[in-house]
Amino acid sequence: MDNRTNRRPRRSLDEPISGPWTISIVLTLLAAVWIVISFILTNPMYRWTASAIAASLLVTAIIIYIRRRQSFSFNNYYHTAIVETLLRSEAVPLAVLDRNGNVMEMNEASSSTLGYARTELLGEPLERLVEPASRQVLQDTFQQALLGEAQQTNINITHRSGFPLELQIVCTPMVRDEEVIGTVMIIHDLSDRKRNVERIRYMAYYDDMTGLPNRTLFQMKLTESISRAVEEDRTVGICYLDLDRFKLVNASFGREFGDILLMQVAERLNRGMSESDFAARMEGDEFALLFYNVTSEQHLLELSRDLLKCIEEPYELRGFPLHITASIGSVTNRNAEDDAYTLIKKADMALVRVKESGKNDCLLYSDSWSNSSFERLTLQHEMYRAIQRNEFILHYQPQYDLVTGSMVGVEALVRWKHPVKGMIPPGSFIPLAEESGMIVQIGDWVLEEACRQNKAWQDAGLPHIPVSVNLSIRQFVQNDLASKVASVLHKTGLEPKYLDLEITESMTMDVSHVSRCLLDLTEMGVGISVDDFGTGYSSFHYLKNFPIDRLKIDRSFVRDIQQDPSDAEIVAAIIAMAHNLNIQVIAEGVETEEQMEFLRKHNCDEMQGYFWSPPVTSENIEQMLAAS
Repeated sequence: MDNRTNRRPRRSLDEPISGPWTISIVLTLLAAVWIVISFILTNPMYRWTASAIAASLLVTAIIIYIRRRQSFSFNNYYHTAIVETLLRSEAVPLAVLDRNGNVMEMNEASSSTLGYARTELLGEPLERLVEPASRQVLQDTFQQALLGEAQQTNINITHRSGFPLELQIVCTPMVRDEEVIGTVMIIHDLSDRKRNVERIRYMAYYDDMTGLPNRTLFQMKLTESISRAVEEDRTVGICYLDLDRFKLVNASFGREFGDILLMQVAERLNRGMSESDFAARMEGDEFALLFYNVTSEQHLLELSRDLLKCIEEPYELRGFPLHITASIGSVTNRNAEDDAYTLIKKADMALVRVKESGKNDCLLYSDSWSNSSFERLTLQHEMYRAIQRNEFILHYQPQYDLVTGSMVGVEALVRWKHPVKGMIPPGSFIPLAEESGMIVQIGDWVLEEACRQNKAWQDAGLPHIPVSVNLSIRQFVQNDLASKVASVLHKTGLEPKYLDLEITESMTMDVSHVSRCLLDLTEMGVGISVDDFGTGYSSFHYLKNFPIDRLKIDRSFVRDIQQDPSDAEIVAAIIAMAHNLNIQVIAEGVETEEQMEFLRKHNCDEMQGYFWSPPVTSENIEQMLAAS
């Protein structure tokens, strides 16, 4: 930068000082004159008057002098402190430039903004940091400041680490003795503000954890896509996806690992998307996918199945191989009246149907479901009332020894006796109870009622047999399960050996919790069975580490043992493996004599199923026990 400016005459340091200093000196000289006059006068009155005038002038001069010194002291003392404070400040970046544009001083905030240490820039021209396109703008602004005019402009500077900065600068003339000796430059980082604006926009439209668009942006994108699809006569498809039993992952591994799983799922969903397709995280473990160019509803179902296969690929958390499934509800824009909100709602309704029918599947929305959400809400309210009004009852399915044919136990199965709708099957209300959390209250009631009934049979002099009670996942993850079971046994008076608790394989993922909980229960004397064995993904080595008394072979294997050689081999292998580990085996869902004979041939210990008895009331069980 050059020195092009009009210089003003500079005052010499030797010039006499004007203002308060001059007045003090003049008053002092006048006081001296009046003192001389007082000595000349002979009249005592005149002499006293002259002396008084001299004294007044002298006092006035002294007062003016003292005030001038105080003002000078204030300016020197406080101005220095103010300058030092500004130079240490990290709030407002500022730099002092001389007339040549060299940095004479800068504060810590400037160092932080530019990335350079103070010592690196002192004496250096600021222009070398400025990008070429902004140098002329800086030059013009600086020259105007040297002419005494404060100027503001925006320039681009390169940070020491290499990334560009857009700065707003205010150049203010720095004047001493009526001469501009340099400029003070106040700096504001516009890049930081722009980054904050972009961050706010990102937070408004994107999920911070997975990086996927959120519900708001998905709805906006869907609205735009529907309008475009109508103009281009295209079909838009939506898939609403929910991970099955994701809460169990959080309960087993913790939310941190649940978040890692969600990020892996998000990456897989994005992997196969085209430029016109769109994936978003709606909330929790729910995702939505927009397919812009779908040829038909069957095509959308094929895309949904591909997504299910993608999700089912194994994951790894804490070195533990994890399999997880998903449920998908799908819908297309075949109804021209549907807007974005309506389509999402319909896809969600289809998802609910999938969850109710067993999960791990995909389903297209049907117009016949228009009242299903209201029905679910009504059923949930009625279920809450049913708990209060004791509308739930227990049926019991007998369990038989395959060698002797005698009844060796019963399984308690909950039923809902609705006052208007009659008997509601478990498949219609258990999934909703699990979703709403009411399964814990229902499960606690089932446990206590089953123990009470079994004790009543014993007190009636009937043969003593154990009663099996299924535990829900929500019950099993509770920390006070063992104490709750102990309390029920104490309240009902039932001995622990006559209670058998059934858990599923999926509950065994959290090894530490399972070990602690099962040990507490077995030390109490309660039996433990693994229900639906063979349908989960747990490693078999858990069977030797957990105190398991019995395996229940799932009915899906028993059903086809006569027709499917693979199922027959699986059942035989499960029985042999369990016996080698000193674990009893019971097969459920036995409906034919051929199935029973197959199980006998392979030394299965017990069975239950419609072949010998369906679930019956407590009165029927009482009659069976009395006849045995």
